Amino acid sequence: MINIPNVIFAVIMGGLMSLSITLAIALMRWGPAQNFFWAWFEVWSIAYPIAIICILIYRPFASKLTATLVNKLKQ
Repeated sequence: MINIPNVIFAVIMGGLMSLSITLAIALMRWGPAQNFFWAWFEVWSIAYPIAIICILIYRPFASKLTATLVNKLKQ
């Protein structure tokens, strides 16, 4: 069964993270070039769906690992 809150979270977080990372890397690599927006958008349009898939796959593991680490830090 699809967990709608997890999908919504992945879409939002994937968008924010892929936007931030691709924007920073594109600025470092190309600088403010004349066609910067379109070059960045091309890269981002590939990164965005990959980010969503990765979040959906890795979130359960990351949540469990986080809980384990927090519990160990409390001890």
